[in-house]
Amino acid sequence: MAQAVKLNALETVLEELDYPISQAAVVDQCDDVTLILAEGEVNLAETVADSNGDTFASMDDLETEVFNLLPRNAVGEPFQSEGEG
Repeated sequence: MAQAVKLNALETVLEELDYPISQAAVVDQCDDVTLILAEGEVNLAETVADSNGDTFASMDDLETEVFNLLPRNAVGEPFQSEGEG
């Protein structure tokens, strides 16, 4: 079942995986997950496929890798704050 997930809810998808997990397994199991970014969206499997990592030891390792692979504006405009100024 295809699912669209906001970036701040990525953990809910990643916690369903069994670790350690190979890059190929993540790509296979997350091929129907779309991450909704601040500007646009990306397929989670395609994003992880761009990784140089072969295996992810933990959910934190995979989550960090996903964030490193996302475009810079994935969480909003650079240098902008969501807080009151």
